[in-house]
Amino acid sequence: MSCYLVELYTPNAAWQALPAAQRLQFLAAIGEGLGPLSSLGIELLSLAETDSAIAQASPRQFLGIWRFPTPQARDALLAAIDASGWYHYFAHMNAASGTGAVDAHLAALAAV
Repeated sequence: MSCYLVELYTPNAAWQALPAAQRLQFLAAIGEGLGPLSSLGIELLSLAETDSAIAQASPRQFLGIWRFPTPQARDALLAAIDASGWYHYFAHMNAASGTGAVDAHLAALAAV
């Protein structure tokens, strides 16, 4: 069963205070770390700026959408993100779930 992770994030004051050369060095290390993820079955579906022109738009500036073969693979990515120092530089929010279906989702909504 696949599971998913959606990240929403915005650079914070610590990122904005970081000199450009250090930003590039940090991002290069992040980019290098993304390479081996496919060997774990981790799929990057999107890394992009969010669209602020839609109804009920997120106030976060960027998003990441991932698919994983197992919750353990998801947790490995989350641990790597934490270890990288990412959360020091970005106001970050995660949402995770398994694969869902409309009928089960509507039933869950009705139950709350």
